[in-house]
Amino acid sequence: MIEASAPCRIDMGGTLDIRTFYYPLKHLNPCTFNIAIDLRTHVRVSDYREGMVKVSSKGFDSAEFSADAAPFDHPLGLMFAIAAYFRASGVHIEIESESPPRSALGGSSVAAVALIAVFSKMFNQDISQKNIAILAHAIEESVARVPCGMQDQLAAVYGGINAWYWSAEPDAPLFERKNLNVNALENHFLLAYCGIPHVSANINGRWVKDFLSGKYRTQWTEIIQCTHQFVEAIQAENIKAAADAVNQEVSIRREMTPDVLDDMGEKLADAAIRENCAARFTGAGGGGCLWAIGENIDRLKPVWEKILSEREEACLLPSRIASEGLK
Repeated sequence: MIEASAPCRIDMGGTLDIRTFYYPLKHLNPCTFNIAIDLRTHVRVSDYREGMVKVSSKGFDSAEFSADAAPFDHPLGLMFAIAAYFRASGVHIEIESESPPRSALGGSSVAAVALIAVFSKMFNQDISQKNIAILAHAIEESVARVPCGMQDQLAAVYGGINAWYWSAEPDAPLFERKNLNVNALENHFLLAYCGIPHVSANINGRWVKDFLSGKYRTQWTEIIQCTHQFVEAIQAENIKAAADAVNQEVSIRREMTPDVLDDMGEKLADAAIRENCAARFTGAGGGGCLWAIGENIDRLKPVWEKILSEREEACLLPSRIASEGLK
């Protein structure tokens, strides 16, 4: 048995890590911010029946197929696609995540990173961490049916607090990493699971479709500006300014896609604003998790706990920064 693990993430400025957006907007220096959260996804690979690939993951029905006929459009298709890339067979892939299933914390991308790391060990392929992230993204985008960003894979590989800049220049690296080592941040944010899973393709697909059609170009310019302001505020440890940038960005997103927050998400976001904090959906929203940032986070915590108690599966999640990425 070989095992690897990597952390999930919360984010700000997501979608800007998709080529559809950052190529035409490259003159604005698009960036994405994320924090690796100490909710790790563990992947183990062990021997199984010859010629077969089995995948087991909490929140999904286990599935097994012949290695040469495994479907990539299956709910666990990304794992089968990675197995196919490595020509792996006779294996059982077990995924154990410390985050709720489909919680918009990047879990499937994190599992992909960890699985590639495992197969890299199994087949004695010395793949660098950077290239593990690039490969995980490439395989995911090839089976996802919608354009995908790379921020989830990068947070999983590197851990910590980072801003990622997307250059889109033909002779430049795919991304530039700015590490933001802000110890005080851990005392100023909360993370909540809203109790229902999200389907990122729904909202992400609409953002892509609208952008391609020419809609909301001004709004995406403003979102880039908000993300830059947020990163600058985090660097300066100005929590209030960071919260203001989040509230402005979320307001723009809600204008474009009102259902980016479900009913509980709206209650949590409104409560955060009342306490002079800010709340943002993770990933593409539409269910899953929200995270909050603010100087009054201690006052917001019991308010959120009360709101979350209205839904059985909803709860606060540990808000600890994962300083270490893939291991």
